[in-house]
Amino acid sequence: MRVVLFTGKGGVGKTTLAAATAAQLAASGRSALVVSTDPAHSLGDALDVELGSEPVQIEDALYAAHIDARALLEGAWGDLQDHLRTMLAGAGVDELVADELTVLPGVEDLLALAEVQRLADSGDYDVLVVDCGPTAETLRLLTLPEALSGYLERLFPAHRRAVRGLVANLAGARGDGTGWERTVEALGELAERLAGLRAMLADRSRTSIRLVLTPERVVAAETRRTLTALALHELRVDALVANRVMPAPPPSLRGPAARWLRERHQEQSAVLDELAGLGAGIPVHAVRYTAAEPTGVASLRSLAVSLYGDDDPLPPPAGNGERPLLELRRTAGQGVSKDTEFELVVALPGSEDAPLDLARVGDELAIGLGMTRRVIVLPSVLRRCEAVNAQLEGSGADAHLTVTFRPDPGTWMT
Repeated sequence: MRVVLFTGKGGVGKTTLAAATAAQLAASGRSALVVSTDPAHSLGDALDVELGSEPVQIEDALYAAHIDARALLEGAWGDLQDHLRTMLAGAGVDELVADELTVLPGVEDLLALAEVQRLADSGDYDVLVVDCGPTAETLRLLTLPEALSGYLERLFPAHRRAVRGLVANLAGARGDGTGWERTVEALGELAERLAGLRAMLADRSRTSIRLVLTPERVVAAETRRTLTALALHELRVDALVANRVMPAPPPSLRGPAARWLRERHQEQSAVLDELAGLGAGIPVHAVRYTAAEPTGVASLRSLAVSLYGDDDPLPPPAGNGERPLLELRRTAGQGVSKDTEFELVVALPGSEDAPLDLARVGDELAIGLGMTRRVIVLPSVLRRCEAVNAQLEGSGADAHLTVTFRPDPGTWMT
């Protein structure tokens, strides 16, 4: 099953375009489910139907739903909270403090994403189209599984081994440790869920992101930063969608209004050209401005024709020919010696002007670009090496970060 996530700056029309894409996919004979994870649900308004948390059939092969993260919070997360309270209380933590400590920031977003995964794994549909929140919220949502998984591993390393022994010896533990074992199992299930979410998002043959924007320079600048942030987290963008593009007025049209339309069209054309150079091979779709807001399935399908023309709304999945987002290569020497050198290359389109911040923390490399940060677990061959140089190279679609490693002198082989 393919998963396509739509996001963009608030007010650019991502919900409408996500619904239009699902409607067009259904018209082509593929079973399509469109869901909204945006707390400000407007998907039902675009489809002109009442929606709830369970998928409902709109037309043949077209289904839709709102994901209610608050309802999920009361259900799935409640059990784990109870287990964590038990563990903290056994360690002597005050009950009120334990309640505060078990409130995990971003858990509603995490549960919404877990529901997306559940629907994607159900096998009931061919395509899942997701109307996400605004760009900043979506970036946080998509990077949350990896971030929380890292924190969880730091807090409770080697769950089934170390944690079991730790909690079984906390003050107040029963002799058989049964209650603590359930806590450990709950933490293990959370870790597995986070790993599953990350695997779904990083599967470039299955999951892709579509960025919606209006052709304005300020929005284009944000899109450039978003592309860099998504690339840093190894998430695939399969298209940019420029909405509300003004058509060129006919030459015979005269007057102030015609002059304004021509100037606006020229400005937008320049931005579209700039967008075309941002990502390697990422297509840019332009949607003409419409006087009336499209609502209802029929209007959405007409909009989809303007968006995709004769192209398939669902292009082929990423193939082996695509440039990898992370690449490790040996550039000198053999084995592990003073002449050995490795390079870790991270594809970061549009990042050439971004402020770069790097830090080595044990077996991990923390990369910061502007407001975006990611911690990368180094391949085993680099863990005995020192980072000796790093620089951003290339520009536009070819921009990338190259980090040079050499073996620690203590590991040289003579």
